[in-house]
Amino acid sequence: MIPAHAPLCAAPDPAPRAPSFAIPQDACDCHFHVFGPAERYPYQHERAYTPPDCPPPALFALHKALGISRGVVVQASVHGADNRAILDAVALAPDRLRAVAAVRQGVSDAELRRLHEGGVRGIRVNLVDRGGMPFDSLGEIARMSERIRDMGWHVEFLVHVEANEELPDLVRSLAVPAVFGHLGYTKAAKGVDDPGYRRFLGLFAEGKCWVKLTGPYRISSEDRPPYGDLDPFAAALLAVAPERLLWGSDWPHVMQVKPMPNDGDLLDLLARWVPDAPLRTRILVDNPAALYGFEARPAKDNR
Repeated sequence: MIPAHAPLCAAPDPAPRAPSFAIPQDACDCHFHVFGPAERYPYQHERAYTPPDCPPPALFALHKALGISRGVVVQASVHGADNRAILDAVALAPDRLRAVAAVRQGVSDAELRRLHEGGVRGIRVNLVDRGGMPFDSLGEIARMSERIRDMGWHVEFLVHVEANEELPDLVRSLAVPAVFGHLGYTKAAKGVDDPGYRRFLGLFAEGKCWVKLTGPYRISSEDRPPYGDLDPFAAALLAVAPERLLWGSDWPHVMQVKPMPNDGDLLDLLARWVPDAPLRTRILVDNPAALYGFEARPAKDNR
């Protein structure tokens, strides 16, 4: 039975189209989720939504259509700190998948090592969705960062960056890098000159943060791509630190209340924001390889 507070989400577009530009070898989708079957990977009661089944085979079909060869599966808030779904997904393709897990502050060192061996390279702290905050306080996050530093992990936050005045101090207290989703998750209607967002851009410039160019439909005032009101946000981030930007599909687009976008259109947004092909390659290939620890592979010989 689905709790009244956790409505069933719409399914993603079943026919993703290829993007309009050439995708480089080893391009990485740095943000997506996997769900189901729910009987095997149950959802916690304390959640904000109920996803449809979107298992790894559907994800692999999406990536084949897009020309994506690497990916990072991110723990969804509906699974709490039960990481079985993401670990099982990575195990299907351990050479090209990594994961971002959710852990509680009492997690053992042995469990952290097990997660690392399973492809985990970071922990997620969701300060937005019900059931996504696994720590008792922000101070506990800083303490956890000390425990994961030697494994080369990071802390990924889902937070409205402009609304959290404690964020800069928290990030500076971390022993590891911080990653932020959805361009910072500031609504486009607030504008790129919103004082809180300018504060975040200053923090981004300090060198410890990474930002995912994900979920444009979550912050745009527009119903459909190309979500032109986000162009100033993307430009501002690119002007600060393109070497710490990542792209992700955010598939299967849970809690989507606008018309469901096609993932090919979402990938085309990167070409709109980053018309320079070498810089796109940096964002799609080099930056993810550095953050998530993908091994370098020889370039294909296309002669």
